[in-house]
Amino acid sequence: MAPMLPSEQIQYRALDASRADLYWFSMTTTGTDSAAPLRVLLLGASGTIGRATARALVARGHHVVSLIRPRPGVRSPTRDDALTQDLEGTEIRWADASDAASLRHDGFANEHFDAVISCLASRTGIPADAWRIDYQANVEALQAAKDAGVKQFIMLSAICVQKPLLAFQQAKLAFEKELISSGLTYTIVRPTAFFKSLSGQLQRVKLGKSFLLFGDGQHTACKPISDDDLGDFLAGCLEHESRHNLILPIGGPGPAMTPRDQGDYLFKLLGKTPRFTSVPLWLLGAMGGTLGLLGKMFPALADKAELARIGHYYASESMLVWDAHAQRYDADLTPSHGTQTLFEAYDRWVRDEGVPDRGDHAVF
Repeated sequence: MAPMLPSEQIQYRALDASRADLYWFSMTTTGTDSAAPLRVLLLGASGTIGRATARALVARGHHVVSLIRPRPGVRSPTRDDALTQDLEGTEIRWADASDAASLRHDGFANEHFDAVISCLASRTGIPADAWRIDYQANVEALQAAKDAGVKQFIMLSAICVQKPLLAFQQAKLAFEKELISSGLTYTIVRPTAFFKSLSGQLQRVKLGKSFLLFGDGQHTACKPISDDDLGDFLAGCLEHESRHNLILPIGGPGPAMTPRDQGDYLFKLLGKTPRFTSVPLWLLGAMGGTLGLLGKMFPALADKAELARIGHYYASESMLVWDAHAQRYDADLTPSHGTQTLFEAYDRWVRDEGVPDRGDHAVF
């Protein structure tokens, strides 16, 4: 049975790809969601957003096939209890989304699917990884979906592609263009900052160290969105026609917050005297420039240069909707979805409840 949804009216900020223009639209949901269960192939299911999306899809009654990339020495998903639990209610298949033959044979397997949701993302953002995953793997999935008769494709992108200065941003935009021109019903979701990406300094503060700021810590802001709220939004793109054939930036609930706001809250939460260390932005820029020059002579340093550029980008650019007319980021133009806030997550993490493993995504 389809789940009951609360009555709500939400305004979203969308990008009409045919006009390259932003505009408001409203979506109202009331009572029972009447959408029939769909058969969905979920790519990138092992990531935190993929797992949250799987949970949301199952809760809505959809039939989900979760694609997991094979790992050396691991032949069964049951070896990973947390992954198996998060993907409970879905069919787990082992397939390499970056390998066209594996994707078709082990993933699609000549079966019918109504929709594909891609949560694929490169782990590091370095050029080779970005173009292999963010672009090429998605292109292979899109072509396989078209050949299999899939009608709908939902892509998890990123809000930072609004000002594309990095390889992974260019790769995501290149695939967005492919998807828009594919003829399939599409939705491109561009979330703001993830909770996980804002968890890196929790341990520093707990250990009595200072909170690192770039500049004064108030130059940038974001409206972070939780995994579960983003997964819910992605799943909702299947049935809500008001989200079809659009590019949708989306953030979490509450006002935008700066790094300084985050640090102030952590110190208050831990009962510690606020201590901040300011790192000049020019230092990150200089590191990227220097490594970039050295990378031309020593290829091994090229990837380090890109990581430095990524660090500088996130330290200097807000994760909010960019108003091209006013030439500024605008929190009021950045839509909100969901109920979970970053500060509530901090409360849990301080109690050592579900502290995220940042892994390869830890830039600093």
